[in-house]
Amino acid sequence: MKKGIHPEYYPEAVVRCACGNELKVGATRPEIRVEVCSKCHPFFTGEQRFVDTEGRVEKFMKKYAEYYEKQEKQS
Repeated sequence: MKKGIHPEYYPEAVVRCACGNELKVGATRPEIRVEVCSKCHPFFTGEQRFVDTEGRVEKFMKKYAEYYEKQEKQS
């Protein structure tokens, strides 16, 4: 292996979720922040929950509102 080209490895990196859960993993960064983890993800918990990050649904609806209005008038 060449020296000086590989990132530093942190064997005790901390992964922090928005729900407050923390995991210790090996990574190339000392701290990783995530929005959804296995403790709060709907697939693992069995809950139906919609996660809207940064208002993407509203942004989409605003962008295509004119198109949907035209569709409603034609029907």
